[in-house]
Amino acid sequence: MKKTHTLWILALLTALFLSGCQKNDSASTQNDPASSGPIRLTVWGAAEDKELLQQIFDSFQAEYGGQADFVITYEEQSESTCTNALMADLEQGADVFAFADDQLNTLVAAGALEPVENAQSIRQANLSEAVLAASVNDTLYALPLTADNGYFLYYNTKYFTQEDVTSLEQMLDIAAAQGKKVSMEWSSGWYVYSFFGNTGLTVGLNDDGITNYCTWNSTDGNLRGIDVAQAMLDISTHPGFISTDDAGFLEGVQNGTIIAGINGVWNSVAIEEAWGSGYAASKLPSYTCAGQSVQMSSFSGYKLIGVNAYSEHPDWAARLAEWIANEQNQELRFLQRGQGPSNIRAAASEEVQSAPAIAALLEQSQFSCLQRIGGNFWEPVTAFTAELLAGNASASNLQELLDTMVEGIVAP
Repeated sequence: MKKTHTLWILALLTALFLSGCQKNDSASTQNDPASSGPIRLTVWGAAEDKELLQQIFDSFQAEYGGQADFVITYEEQSESTCTNALMADLEQGADVFAFADDQLNTLVAAGALEPVENAQSIRQANLSEAVLAASVNDTLYALPLTADNGYFLYYNTKYFTQEDVTSLEQMLDIAAAQGKKVSMEWSSGWYVYSFFGNTGLTVGLNDDGITNYCTWNSTDGNLRGIDVAQAMLDISTHPGFISTDDAGFLEGVQNGTIIAGINGVWNSVAIEEAWGSGYAASKLPSYTCAGQSVQMSSFSGYKLIGVNAYSEHPDWAARLAEWIANEQNQELRFLQRGQGPSNIRAAASEEVQSAPAIAALLEQSQFSCLQRIGGNFWEPVTAFTAELLAGNASASNLQELLDTMVEGIVAP
């Protein structure tokens, strides 16, 4: 009986030992890149970034190819509409994606982003404003990628001097005399903000993170809403002015009808090619409002890289995101796409500092602020400017148009 009991214990110990060996073998197999299957990662980026991103993917695989078998797929997705696409199906969305910083709050609230693990090193490597743009309540949720998602003035020195471009009215008069145009997109509240932002009239996001406050229709103060609206009405009817979108602006630059315009760094290469030695850029000009010279302001913006919280390979997705946004690849992005780095060392390079578009953006930055606006802002502003451009506005109904716009902006 004792012998039988002893044999039973030996058998049990043997089984447990074998079980333990099998478990360890299984864990070893799971950690073996060759046997665990490929790491499939999907990256969303702008159409213009396709070739750049492919180079970055290649260098990533060269760096980490010995640790895993990667299948990295690029899919075209505009940074401006990234959130809408992601919200349609988070679990099927890209593992890594580029987006504009004003979408950050929405993505965090939806649970699409987790806090960045190595936040301190990211903070130390990037410009403080870029880190702020990538944070919610002091928690970093994305990686800064560029510090150039703002706007400034491009102009052709064959028509304008540095003194000319300090005044919008002066520029409009020169353009009209030449049968040319100065361009600005009024169908977007992003640009229209420039008229109101430095007047004491305010707009922004309430504490609920959804609704807006706005005083653009104020009848009090040194500059009233109607003063700004009248100045805009005068500009809209000037023969030297044209409101057109990004594509229209670039087309006008290339065919010679537009000799100056308010735009961003994403078109810097094409504009320089079109204007050659005449290519120049500066901060936004001042405009005349109620007899006063008002420096035009702007929204500052940053492009960010996010990692989908629902990624099947979150660790590798995070590592790829860091690779896309590192110092070397921000330098490469500048060289190929003309986009300004958020990385401190990359931004301090001689090449970046000497680029006219980046220098203009930095000059304008003292008159800019982060865009933090609720969704109800955009359509009312577009409706307001449409009335101005269509000739449906006059001194008699400007206040009414302003009131209607603000009512829409602050709607719950």
